[in-house]
Amino acid sequence: MSSMMMSNTRDREDALTFTNPSSSSSPITFSDQLDSYLTEPSSLIGSASSSLQNDSLLGGGDGGISNNDAEFGFSRPDFRQSPLVGTVEFYERHIFLCYKNPRVWPPRIEAAEFDRLPRLLYAAVMARTHDMKKQTRLTICEGHDGAETSNGDVLIFPDMIRYRRLTHFDVETFVEEVLVKDGEWLPGTPEALKTSYVFVCSHGSRDRRCGVCGPVLVNRFREEIELQGLKNKVFVSPCSHIGGHKYAGNVIIFGSSINGKVTGHWYGYVAPDDVPVLLQQHIVRGEIVDSLWRGQMGLSQDQQKTNQEQRLKLKESMEVLMQMKNHEINTDACGSQENSVLGCCQESGDSSCCQNHVLVEKTNDSDAIETQAKFSAENESIETLISQFNSRKGASRKPRPSMLTWLDSWEHEDTYAALAVVCAAVSVYIAYSCYKQLR
Repeated sequence: MSSMMMSNTRDREDALTFTNPSSSSSPITFSDQLDSYLTEPSSLIGSASSSLQNDSLLGGGDGGISNNDAEFGFSRPDFRQSPLVGTVEFYERHIFLCYKNPRVWPPRIEAAEFDRLPRLLYAAVMARTHDMKKQTRLTICEGHDGAETSNGDVLIFPDMIRYRRLTHFDVETFVEEVLVKDGEWLPGTPEALKTSYVFVCSHGSRDRRCGVCGPVLVNRFREEIELQGLKNKVFVSPCSHIGGHKYAGNVIIFGSSINGKVTGHWYGYVAPDDVPVLLQQHIVRGEIVDSLWRGQMGLSQDQQKTNQEQRLKLKESMEVLMQMKNHEINTDACGSQENSVLGCCQESGDSSCCQNHVLVEKTNDSDAIETQAKFSAENESIETLISQFNSRKGASRKPRPSMLTWLDSWEHEDTYAALAVVCAAVSVYIAYSCYKQLR
């Protein structure tokens, strides 16, 4: 008993990954993880096939959520205390098996004696992991017969397809045809998934933080989807353990980016007040919420960090550029020529402008004309870059996409080119401003 309690005090946050010894590709990653917050003596967990019966812990009662929030919820001491970016292990394909609901999920669904479908699917995937071309992650999501997702449905990302009603008799054939050969499973017919899909880790029998945070977030997502008129456009479901319990609430969002590429973005430390932001900024506008971003399917952990660094730099540069383009100096509002040579005034808001009136009068000054021409040329280069991007990436399919949305679909050379042009424009603008003030 003492050794068991010592084991229960360990918090292992890294997912268990099975790799092919002969190849660096095509392993299967199953959401398999121990966590100390779950198996306390007070929790009601029995064998692997048992379920957690404490409804308040899983969000069945407001009193339970309130009592546990300070220790396991959004007010817990470790909430938002660790860096998020780069905490998603590399993988290329995510499979969700729709099966029952979090209240009856045992701690190890893949090992549950009486839950044959997830157990057999996991075993079949493990048996063929050496033959798979893509590194795959397998997770359980909620399934209800007669609802959007029924028991036995399989969702596959980034393929954005669904197979209906997989049974334990079909498991080996399904794995062979779909996951190994990348073909279609017959007699099943793949259905295209056209909406955005949101999965929230709510596996309370694995970790109490997820058991407290997950159901609250699922409910908030459903409420906001109704309020924002996104019904039938966004699907949300609780899911089993995905790794990184300490980052609860954990959310994964799958959907198409501006160029049609399907991406899977992971968010951590998500609180209820973040739900409207994720819906509007990530799903509606296609912009990543960097303060909560853990990483992305298809990127290594180093690539995730580099990707965010580039995105933040581009964001900063674009903001400076927009300020430059929107900042029109009104010489009439900057005082008369009776003031000092460098006249200053207050514009709308808190910003101020300074104008060298002598320079304004000397419109035929060759240096000034040359400098203005350089600045105009940089602006034209930026407009040309934007135009080329829109033409190449097909941005016209969506009305007026924001600048930050582009980065998600750009290649690295596009990002570097954009940064170079923006920085050049900023440099010319600063030099021109200094030139005006020193003349």
